[in-house]
Amino acid sequence: MASKIGKLPVAIPAGVTVTVADGVVTVKGPKGELKQDYNDLVTVEVKGAEVIVNPAPKTKAETKAASAAHGLYRNLINNMVIGVTKGYSKTLVLTGTGYGAEPNGNKIVMKLGYSNEFIVMIPEGLSVEKSKDGKITISGIDKQKVGEFSAQVRKLRGPEPYKGKGIRYDDEVIRRKVGKTGVK
Repeated sequence: MASKIGKLPVAIPAGVTVTVADGVVTVKGPKGELKQDYNDLVTVEVKGAEVIVNPAPKTKAETKAASAAHGLYRNLINNMVIGVTKGYSKTLVLTGTGYGAEPNGNKIVMKLGYSNEFIVMIPEGLSVEKSKDGKITISGIDKQKVGEFSAQVRKLRGPEPYKGKGIRYDDEVIRRKVGKTGVK
């Protein structure tokens, strides 16, 4: 059985070049360049304005691992193409009295209700912007880096269910609990 996602070709928009050599896919676009290694369970080839990922000929027996790798590498290449054209971003909301974040060069100084401030180093290739309403936006071309760094920042002070204080994603809904006074 073949991967449903893996069967779909990845369209290459104008201004983007994709090259495949020695087990590495390189995608160059207006926002930058990304590279991804792939294993021998799949073959990757560029045909015209499309990238086609297939299970490797020696795995035509369609093992479960080959099917999983087929869909995985197709999606990773698609994410790379989107990243170098549009980019990715995540918005975090800081909720609480005195909570705040101030980007300063390659670090963020965060006040999260503790006696000390947190200083978080921003990974290379990402940018952080602060808005007036207590939100910070993490953006970059690598979807995995943006998601990983956003999760690390959120983990510093995750949202709590009673007052909703903490760091949460912009589109995240916090299930609120009733405190002691609300239960009779």
